[in-house]
Amino acid sequence: MTIDVNRVRAAYPALTDGYAYLDGAAGTQVPAAVIEAIAQTYRSGIGNAGGAFPASGRADRIVAECRRAVADLTGAESDGVILGPNMTTLTYRLADTLSRQWGPGDEVVVSRLDHDANVRPWVQAAARSGATLRWAEVDSSTAELPAAQYRDLLSERTRLVAVTAASNIVGTRPDVAAIAAAAHAVGALCYVDGVHATPHVPVDVRALGADFYATSAYKWSGPHIGTVVADPALLETLHPDKLAPAPSGVPGRFERGTAAFADLAGVAAAVDHLAALDGSATGSRRERLLASMAAVERYEGQLFARLLDGLGAMGHVTLYGKAARRTPTAFFTVDGYTPGEVAARLAARQVNVWNGDNYAWELAGAFGLRESGGAVRAGLVHYNDEAEVDRLLAGVAELGPDGVG
Repeated sequence: MTIDVNRVRAAYPALTDGYAYLDGAAGTQVPAAVIEAIAQTYRSGIGNAGGAFPASGRADRIVAECRRAVADLTGAESDGVILGPNMTTLTYRLADTLSRQWGPGDEVVVSRLDHDANVRPWVQAAARSGATLRWAEVDSSTAELPAAQYRDLLSERTRLVAVTAASNIVGTRPDVAAIAAAAHAVGALCYVDGVHATPHVPVDVRALGADFYATSAYKWSGPHIGTVVADPALLETLHPDKLAPAPSGVPGRFERGTAAFADLAGVAAAVDHLAALDGSATGSRRERLLASMAAVERYEGQLFARLLDGLGAMGHVTLYGKAARRTPTAFFTVDGYTPGEVAARLAARQVNVWNGDNYAWELAGAFGLRESGGAVRAGLVHYNDEAEVDRLLAGVAELGPDGVG
């Protein structure tokens, strides 16, 4: 089946304000069901976890349901779902923990395709441990990350390979399964940044071969919560710093401080929202998620083709990224205007886009855009429609030689 975008849009109160929210790659709007789940948690009364009274029991149930929901979304086990404030914080925490097992002569592989949150924590951890850092390079003409290069990058001393499931500025979806298989063949772990992929495609961490898979709920219609999923047996071998009385079991020992319980209720509601995007989907929540996200991928692909065709037809626009498999994310510059100026002109037309490097620091450098202000990014999600794409295209056309900009 496909997405009934009018039905989907009706679930989002923010979409009534007249703006075209084409900034989904930086964070999505939130449906009413998520807002209500968060509000209801506070209305019901909430206590810290682990207590004898009902409000504390509600907190325990919220945490457990959030773990189950994230596990269903990613194909993981609920006992392997680590919850935290954001992906960056959790990745730094795991980098610190994993790197305690590294030393001189060990090797860590990162890629220039990635968001810096899946680069800098590993770069810094390698430097502290004395491990050697190796870089997987991007073909700057296509923004592809060739998996074949990993054969030459890996050795029996490789300890970790960090790679994204989708670029947050050009959408490139590398062959993560092949990269993870190459890592496992030499005994290395594979840490996958799924923040930008998860809102757009069905996710199966086992099929990807990801030892760790990170994602952020605010990229898929939830609140600002991050999560990393892993095999509980793998987590049992790792011992992060923690407070003495804090939980010692898995995954609790990776979660510092008191959880944002109401937001965790919102995460579970966001997963339920995603599972219902294909109104004809049936079966378990996991089965409905797979069907709905496959429908999302098809719908967004059609919408993205409209955006790319429109931008590609404009002689004053330069598009970056030509990967065969992409999420619906366009990165472009406009002749005669800085990216910031383009974003401001579009904002005046009530079209929201981002500009800059968007934390894809290495890739912006590979494109030669880092010093010139990066580029404009338009990121589509399942609640965007053709009219919004056409508004963006009209705004960019006005900045051309035959326009009025």
